[in-house]
Amino acid sequence: MKGKRACLVINPHAGQNVTKIADLIAVLSAAGWSPDITIKEYGGHSMELAAKAAKANYDLVIGYGGDGTLNQVLNGVMNTREHSSIVGIIPGGTANVWAAEIGVPHDPVQAALTLINSEARKIDIGHIEVQGLSFPGTARDDQEKRQDKKGKRIHKREVRATSRAKHHFLLMAGLGIDAAIMEHVSKDIKYRVGPLAVGLSAAEELPRQHPFPVEIRVSGTKHEDEKIWKGEAFQVIVGNTRRYGMPVQMTPDTYLDDGLLEVCVITAGTILKTIEQIASFLFRRRPDNATAEHFDGASITISVPASIDLQLDGSAVRLKDYLNKSDRKALQSAGNAEQVMVTYRFDAMPRAVQVAIPSTYNGALFEKPVAEGKPHAPLQEQKDKGAAQQNHGLVEEVQHESPELIATLLAHGHQVTVRGVASLPEKQHMYIIAGTVPHQMTGDTTPIAVLVDGSVTILRRSGEQVSPLMIQELREGALIVAAGKKSKYGVIRTTHIMI
Repeated sequence: MKGKRACLVINPHAGQNVTKIADLIAVLSAAGWSPDITIKEYGGHSMELAAKAAKANYDLVIGYGGDGTLNQVLNGVMNTREHSSIVGIIPGGTANVWAAEIGVPHDPVQAALTLINSEARKIDIGHIEVQGLSFPGTARDDQEKRQDKKGKRIHKREVRATSRAKHHFLLMAGLGIDAAIMEHVSKDIKYRVGPLAVGLSAAEELPRQHPFPVEIRVSGTKHEDEKIWKGEAFQVIVGNTRRYGMPVQMTPDTYLDDGLLEVCVITAGTILKTIEQIASFLFRRRPDNATAEHFDGASITISVPASIDLQLDGSAVRLKDYLNKSDRKALQSAGNAEQVMVTYRFDAMPRAVQVAIPSTYNGALFEKPVAEGKPHAPLQEQKDKGAAQQNHGLVEEVQHESPELIATLLAHGHQVTVRGVASLPEKQHMYIIAGTVPHQMTGDTTPIAVLVDGSVTILRRSGEQVSPLMIQELREGALIVAAGKKSKYGVIRTTHIMI
């Protein structure tokens, strides 16, 4: 991506993410971006910060946190009229499923390097709203009387959408066991032990779980026929992407550009099969197709008891946030939430938002190719081209610098420990090297980013000049010497580099 006005929305994650801010500023500044920092202070604040950034016409709004933080950034951007901001991610959470989906490294510095070498791509997202509540018992004036298949009187109440809830999701929505578990995960424990906290919550919640009645209507399918499924289930997943957790694909046939969502229903079977299904689910293995149903469609309505928990992109959400005051009061007055059926509507929103997709991504989630322009030549192809030029005499001789210059560079240059390298695709032979330099007085390390363009002389310690392509061969932990002035943002604009 070319230089952008970028806003980082940071979830402090018990302070861990804040310590990397200087590293990120150095990398983004070296790429010509103008990064601003905002930090989440309370629940829902990330969504507010993202909405404010989108209204201020930031080119890029970056969520630095987990999938929950990314979901809030997505909703904040989507809640802004005529939004044009690109949504990006720097992983800083527990699971980081979206980052794994599109190939963003989990290390924040490596992720920042990947981000500046990304392309904006319009993708589909999911939209959720509550359509109605169905109450047993006495009718109210604003309810529609009907009977269920057993002749029991049911009163349906239409629900008006509210703006306070999160109405969009990028990865998936879940009804059932997963949402119940995520609802009761301790954030303090999660920050200390990571995914193990989910296992601890699961051990507490599983004994309370039982099958629940589900009615699913799917329209806008690939075959354009409406499908209806009724039965009992332990879990319903509506997927916009494929991964559920890290390794398993619960909705494996989804694409980010087909205008469809995929539904996976883990059905209730025999006791043995149920145990197997729950074990597969918790240990992130795809469930047996014999007790799982799959559907796809552009619009999906799902009716479940109001007592069933809901999660979006791995974070629990509350039904009451989708209800206005009178609807919440009606639900509370009903008493037993298991006797009230809530109907959710899930819709695919085609090409609704722009996201940053790494240029190295293989495009598995897209039916159409990710790179719509001319692809960049891979490193090996560039090396082969350079070698061919030398073999054909196009490079007549290797130049050497004087021993005096080498001694000066070693004495006065910045001693840099490399953390990663990224190329800037819009300019040939332009690179950013992320690294650290030792503090002269304390010995502590300071994050920096070395900007390398076509005017920089690249040398070996023997004084031999080498091709700029050698920059891409630098690996984490390598030691280089960079001569140039360092800015207050930690950017070294080099004249010479010794590798």
